[in-house]
Amino acid sequence: MNRIDRLSAILIQLQSKKIVKAHEIADRFDISLRTVYRDVRALEEAGIPIGAEAGVGYFLMEGYSLPPVKFSKEEAGSLLMASKLAEKLTDRSIKKHLSDALLKIRSALKLEEKDYLESIENSIEVIHLPETMNNTDASFPDHFLTEIQNALAQKKVINFDYFSNYNGAFTNRNVEPLSLCYYSRHWHLIGYCQLRNDLRDFRSDRIMKLSMTAQAFEPSRHSDYKDYVTTIMQGSELQEVTIRFTHAVTPYINEQKYFMGYVESTKAADYEEMKFMTADHRNFAHWLLQFSDQATIVAPQTLKDRVILLLKQAHVHHSALEHAEKPGN
Repeated sequence: MNRIDRLSAILIQLQSKKIVKAHEIADRFDISLRTVYRDVRALEEAGIPIGAEAGVGYFLMEGYSLPPVKFSKEEAGSLLMASKLAEKLTDRSIKKHLSDALLKIRSALKLEEKDYLESIENSIEVIHLPETMNNTDASFPDHFLTEIQNALAQKKVINFDYFSNYNGAFTNRNVEPLSLCYYSRHWHLIGYCQLRNDLRDFRSDRIMKLSMTAQAFEPSRHSDYKDYVTTIMQGSELQEVTIRFTHAVTPYINEQKYFMGYVESTKAADYEEMKFMTADHRNFAHWLLQFSDQATIVAPQTLKDRVILLLKQAHVHHSALEHAEKPGN
């Protein structure tokens, strides 16, 4: 990139945020801080009103604005691809705002860029696995990502009912929101749960009746949450699980299976074989125990071993209880 183009790009970057740090400019263009200072001075000499806070960063003086931003064909194509991803990987609230934003962006494009987008739009597709689009239960409105974003920006506690897959029940939580993360094919809210007095990971598709409270909080109190996220991610690698359920039991797991990472199923004469993607064999094994006489684990062997161990432990536990309850013991 030549210097003229870089100066124009720095000007756009300054308009994109309230304050831009010098090292952010240096990192973006792979230049030294000394070059950043020279470039900013050049913009000032050209009459651009740039302010600076010592040790903080640069900002454009209030009242100054750039002419409408123009996009290249490649930039417009990148926005198209990003929108295709966001359409599949966000909830209804984000999709609505995204659609409105893209219409505004397209209206600002030159005819050449508009023609370019139209020529490639139908050739770009994000193919989505069905389990991430299966949430048809009206209890989960699927529109809270925007509200969580607002709470993050305003640093306000949110209240919601959360469905725990472990016990199959809802609990009401007051949570200090710290981060939204996408992993394991779901959006997750990372926050400090005031009920548990600890950091917790909440899947957004298990949230209902969310509202933002008037209670403010200070995120810096939980600066260790990134370590918590790192710990979660280390155990979040998905593994395939294959289970054969008898037809007698499948009606009772039709809703539960989606929370366990259900992907697809194949029906046979005597059973329905289901595939799941899960990062937690321990939780999956506990869930599977309730169907132990109606389910056959096809794979993996590690899940079979875990279920067998749980059954043996349950046998020992209840045998000991029965022995202790007999007269004379």
